[in-house]
This record gives sequence, structure tokens and C-alpha cells, in this order.
Amino acid sequence: MNILVCIKQVPGTTNVEVDPVTGVLKRDGVQSKLNPYDLYAIETALTLRESYGGTVDTITMGPDQAKSVILESIYMGVDGGTVVSDRRFAGSDVLATSYTLAQAIKVTNKSYDIILCGKQTTDGDTAQVGSELAELLSIPHITYVNSIVSVSDRYITVRSGNEYSVITSKIALPCLICVDSDINTPRLPSYKRKKYTDDNIVRFMSLDNFADRDESHYGLKGSATQVERVFSPDKKKEKTMIEGTSSQLSDSLYELLKDKKFI
Repeated sequence: MNILVCIKQVPGTTNVEVDPVTGVLKRDGVQSKLNPYDLYAIETALTLRESYGGTVDTITMGPDQAKSVILESIYMGVDGGTVVSDRRFAGSDVLATSYTLAQAIKVTNKSYDIILCGKQTTDGDTAQVGSELAELLSIPHITYVNSIVSVSDRYITVRSGNEYSVITSKIALPCLICVDSDINTPRLPSYKRKKYTDDNIVRFMSLDNFADRDESHYGLKGSATQVERVFSPDKKKEKTMIEGTSSQLSDSLYELLKDKKFI
């Protein structure tokens, strides 16, 4: 069984500036980390490999520095990974990102039975790339999966849901699965693997490697949406103390909420 995990390097801090012209995050010089939700996808892939054999690869789109998250996944136990990097990919929205990843996967010359994604990233929070990628690859997909039930040569059975309802789904392979954070507990990177891993194991890919080299399909040019404005919410520290009996407190709270037009 061959498994591919889509991962992303995200800002490691909330203090990130936004380009006023393009509306995209300024990532240069910003401390970065592996998207936390992708750790669960990596762990799911490694667990499946331990049970059913095969290989696990990772892929990410970003600047050259995104190599660090591929290496981190390899230290966790992944077999190898690819960084899809090109200045022409800068400013991609979810549509352009999905299209870029789809083009990259198509030229890897490897057939994947399962593609795994974390449910979302902490910088965009759209939770749309996985689904769009599956559509572009013409494979079935399911999101918010919190349990793998069984795997056969042709199907994988998974569960998704919450404390109120659980859905069990049987999906034909190959497919794409977005996993939720309660599916497992990710393992830590291995110091031994880090010590003996050659950094050159990470592959790089650019637009020149793709079958479709039309620049209008990538980056800002290929994005159907654009961020108009990003801002931090105003911080208000004013507070109101209310004292009295339970009846007086409820009446006072009601009047306060009414005055502020919250109700």
C-alpha cells in the first residue's frame, strides 16, 4: 500500500504581517512549524504502513525553507518527501494550491492508494484543499475522519462524527481522507533517524516539472479568490461588575445585553 500525506509549513506565531497589496501572509523571516493537524495524518499513514505494509511519502507546497517540515516527517518515520517550490506559486488560494498539488502528484510517477490530509491548516483554516485536491484527481474523498476501521485491497472503511452521531463509510481505493485530531496521538520524531538522515533525501519540484506549465493556472494569477483585508479584532478590557441576588443579577444582565444590542 502506497500512501501520500499532504503537509504544510505554517507560521509558528500569531504575530504575522499581511502584504497590503496582495493580501497574503508575509512568511519571510517568520518562525515556522509543521501544521499541527498534519501530524495526525502522518501518524495515521505510519500506522497503516505498520499494519498493511507499503510506503509513506509526504509532499508540501511552499518556499525552499519548507524542506524542514518534510525532514521532520522523515524523522517521524516517513520514507521520503517532496517540496513543490516556485516563486510562480506565491499567493495561491485554495483552488490554485489544490491544482498545484494535483499537478505535482500526477508527475511523481507513483500510484498512491490513499492520500491523507489534516482536516485544516492553522494559517488559512479553510479546510478545503483536501476536498478540492480529490476532485482534481478524480478520486473519492471523505473529511473529518476520526477512526480507521479496516482496509482491504479495494476499500477502506472509516468512521467520522461526534458524540451525538457516528457515520461509518466504505470508500473505494484510491481515495483521499482528511483526518481529525482525535484519530490518534502522533509519535515524536526520532533523534536516531535525524542523526543518520541525509538532507538530500528531500526532492524538489517546480512548475517546469509539470505537464501544465501555463502560469495563469498558478499563484495569484490562478487564484479565484483574494483576501481583501486581514486584521486583528479590537481588544477591549472594559468590564462591568454586577452584584445582587440571582433575580437581580439576571435582570441586570438582561438590561446590559439589551443596551449593547446583543439581544
